[in-house]
Amino acid sequence: MLDKVSGAADIAAMMDALGRNAKSAARALATASTEAKNAALHAMADTILAAKDELLAANAADLKSIEGKGLLPSFIDRLTLTEKSIDGMAQGLREIAEFKDPVGEVITAWDRPNGLQIERVRTPLGVIGVIYESRPNVTADAGALCLKAGNAVLLRGGSDSAFSSQAIHACLVKGLKSAGLPEHAIQLVPTTDRAAVGAMLSGLDGAIDVIVPRGGKSLVARVQNEARVPVFAHLEGLCHIYVDASADLDMAKKIVVNAKMRRTGVCGAAETLLVDKAAAGAVLATLVNDLQAAGCEVRGSANVLTQIPGLVPATEEDWSTEYLDAVISVKLVDGISGAIDHIGTYSSHHTEAVIAENPAVVARFFNEIDSAILLHNASTQFADGGEFGMGGEIGISTGKMHARGPVGVEQLTSFKYRVHGTGQTRP
Repeated sequence: MLDKVSGAADIAAMMDALGRNAKSAARALATASTEAKNAALHAMADTILAAKDELLAANAADLKSIEGKGLLPSFIDRLTLTEKSIDGMAQGLREIAEFKDPVGEVITAWDRPNGLQIERVRTPLGVIGVIYESRPNVTADAGALCLKAGNAVLLRGGSDSAFSSQAIHACLVKGLKSAGLPEHAIQLVPTTDRAAVGAMLSGLDGAIDVIVPRGGKSLVARVQNEARVPVFAHLEGLCHIYVDASADLDMAKKIVVNAKMRRTGVCGAAETLLVDKAAAGAVLATLVNDLQAAGCEVRGSANVLTQIPGLVPATEEDWSTEYLDAVISVKLVDGISGAIDHIGTYSSHHTEAVIAENPAVVARFFNEIDSAILLHNASTQFADGGEFGMGGEIGISTGKMHARGPVGVEQLTSFKYRVHGTGQTRP
């Protein structure tokens, strides 16, 4: 049950117990067999499909609780479960089960002149804390990915998705039990009190090894500012598309509309369109018209407004805004150099795309832009672990330490060194 504790002392005691249970489960998972983990994942998928009616009812309760709050359609889209999305959730679990188990993999090995044989071997991180909002599917994705990588996970979902997350979590626990794995391997914090988040950020007396936030700017900023343990996170998805003079117009039209409008509320949605001045006469009006026809509000820079009067003028704030809605800002730039300058100034280092046929332009884009994901002639909406063949993701990291880009099973491991000798001593 949710919110079965109240008061700072009760919450502190509860979180301490969750941390101890997670740490104990992590020790067991570190040596769990691939067969047991895969059996649990398949059992979770079976249970989720069997509980489809219960999941939809729980989600309906969540949707009912947000009525009248004036939330963006993109927020409601992320919160909503359907029969199709539940099927996809189960399929995602099965796909993770089919992935190679990273634990114990020898990353590299070499011999030293003194005869020592050294191996670098993948190991689990330990206990991962995941804090997320309005995305009930994260409960299954994060639980499954952490399990496959041999980690215990402590999940703290948002209040808006509380009933859905609780129902999904119950399915995961049944899968763990059926495979003989500790049920505390995947725990859901049973309160929506924000004090629980603060407890997780403290590290729970060393129990939590890594924090992964999945949510809005305020949540991620709080996590990055307050966490006393390492964080895999991105603050915003300020994603750009640059259309070069060498671009194929038909290709550019399809990619731009898809990147912005396929799902406006995901972190890989394009927020700014940059168009080469040399191509403006040929492509600018067409791209703007296609975006507007798809229901997108277009905000133009001063040099765009001179060619297409009547657009909403873009302000300085627009270039650093993650809309998460059917809005895009458009600017004309001086070729690839202008695009690189703009992206370098405003990007959140998440995902950027270039549409071009000139290989020199593509090479500069790839070499000079420092973002986690760069695409050539493809939509920014491919910024997703599942689309990368990772079987889903626990998040996108824009940091440069340990994990960058989609955080999948492999990124949820660390490594240790194994050194084999034949009696060597150091002189």
